[in-house]
Amino acid sequence: MGLWHVFYADWQMGCCGTPFEVGDEVSWPLLLNDADGVLGGGWHDQLTKIAGPVADLPGDDADPVRILREESGLVVALYEHPVDILAEEELGDERPGDWLRLVGLLTAEFHGDPCLPETRGRIRAIQILTQGFAEMAPGLLTREPVPGDRSLRAVWKCPKWFADADAGVIVTLEVPGTDSWLSHAVREARGLPHEGTAPGAEVTGLAPAALAELLQTLSTVPERG
Repeated sequence: MGLWHVFYADWQMGCCGTPFEVGDEVSWPLLLNDADGVLGGGWHDQLTKIAGPVADLPGDDADPVRILREESGLVVALYEHPVDILAEEELGDERPGDWLRLVGLLTAEFHGDPCLPETRGRIRAIQILTQGFAEMAPGLLTREPVPGDRSLRAVWKCPKWFADADAGVIVTLEVPGTDSWLSHAVREARGLPHEGTAPGAEVTGLAPAALAELLQTLSTVPERG
């Protein structure tokens, strides 16, 4: 059982999402994003490390969906839409069969290609993310996110509609048959040995509230100066 932080954006929920709560089982398409391109970057403990081979899955109109099969079992899309084979050099340098090590932000993506692979898991923690914004120029109504200017607060249920300052939620998803950087951190926090401890043992015996509280400490934001 691997634990993975996933950003679920407010607009994704408001458009066509279904509210969920801690303990629910869900099935979501997961996309690995360049963290600098999501809300201005400046992410901290929400980042995900993955390593594994690149592969293609059939997509709409015969264009493939480029994915990475993480070495412990997680499957994530590398692009929101299928790869245009004729222009794939514009999308990225990776090719099927390449072995990559990447760090990025996992997001739930419901508006990309319908062929994006879905990941089934159980929700172990939810944190509402409040994002700071600033005017792009004095007097302009258009605002842009301030990198790293954000805060998190734990909740038991994801709302359907968010306050103006809230940008979505950080969800901790437990995915069977996988292992993760976050799971490793939980084992370390609980004093479990790194060698010989089976994936999933880090959550054994923890009540949902206790696990959610521990996970909250492992998904934080830097203190503001």
